[in-house]
Amino acid sequence: MKPSKRLDLIPPYMFAELARKIAAKREAGVDVISLGIGDPDRPTPAPIVGAMQEAVSEPETHRYPSNRGRADFRESVADFYARRFDVELDPATQIMPAIGAKECIFNLNLAFLDAGDAALSADPGYPVYTGGPLIAGGDPVLMPLLPEHSFTPDLMAIADADRQRAKLMFFNYPNNPTGAVVRPGFFDEVVDYVRGTDIVAVHDNAYSETTYDGYRAPSFLATAGAKDVGVEVFSWSKGYNMTGWRCAAIVGNAEAIEHYWRLKTNIDSGLFEAVQLAGIAALSPDADGDVKEMNALYTRRRDLVVDALRAIGVDVTPPKGTIYVWAPVPAGFETAAAYCEHVLEQAGVAISPGGAYGPNGEGFFRISLTTPDDRLLEAVQRLGRLAG
Repeated sequence: MKPSKRLDLIPPYMFAELARKIAAKREAGVDVISLGIGDPDRPTPAPIVGAMQEAVSEPETHRYPSNRGRADFRESVADFYARRFDVELDPATQIMPAIGAKECIFNLNLAFLDAGDAALSADPGYPVYTGGPLIAGGDPVLMPLLPEHSFTPDLMAIADADRQRAKLMFFNYPNNPTGAVVRPGFFDEVVDYVRGTDIVAVHDNAYSETTYDGYRAPSFLATAGAKDVGVEVFSWSKGYNMTGWRCAAIVGNAEAIEHYWRLKTNIDSGLFEAVQLAGIAALSPDADGDVKEMNALYTRRRDLVVDALRAIGVDVTPPKGTIYVWAPVPAGFETAAAYCEHVLEQAGVAISPGGAYGPNGEGFFRISLTTPDDRLLEAVQRLGRLAG
């Protein structure tokens, strides 16, 4: 059997490869602690599970859903955006469910890119920002995220030729993998940059509800003019411990969502209505306490990891958002991959090499905070003994 040529354009998905390595080590009897994948270890809050259980028992949810989504789902997203971000959205035209943010981001490439078109993609960034354009026949043009620029891209450094052929721009804050929050004024710069072009600005809003130290992440759509030029992909996965549920929504520019809808009607049959009803429960103000509790847990874990890394000489900045700590590779290792391989082999701890997120992630590694406290403590102690 011969796969398509497009598969040769992309490497194996990083997290699939990491899972394979971990499984092999455990099969060999190694007690591996995985800090690589951002999959919350705590259960989905009980009220959300209860809403799902009730919804599954209702025969009306067993039929084909509409790609447009239930009216009450779209209205709940509109209510949430008004309450949380002070953003007004039209439920009829500016909101549509997605089967997870990953699916949504990938399909935007199919909806907007032709051969030779470009997507401006954050580097380092979520791998789908670069893999998606390649599979769709386009080209990812990397936008470096550097510490000296607060991990936001210098839009003026993008070549004019790349700007002319760009149809999409992918960015996200709070940022995966760096944990950075958006610097003041950057969203305004994005609006000014794409206005008058064919570029659709796509803000991946996966971590807005996971923030610390009193920080409240804004929506890109709260920026003046943002709804005229772009969309935002909101995900339930991280903020509500719902990674396996595959619940997300694309919101913002009505024309862009209409194109996305046309594509989706030919690819899938929509998001399971029981999941939509669970998503409604999650966006209720009644769930705010569960989100606050999770953020307190992650704050404690973040501080534990940061203190441990500093104790072994790693200069790390505590993030104000996401479920990750982004840290520089210790001296003595040529690449982040070499350091992460060393840590896995010698300490039985799996962490993610920054270079897997793009060339400008080289020199860093990422630790996920989605591991029970005792195992997380054990992992950082192993790192300390390894450094000693």
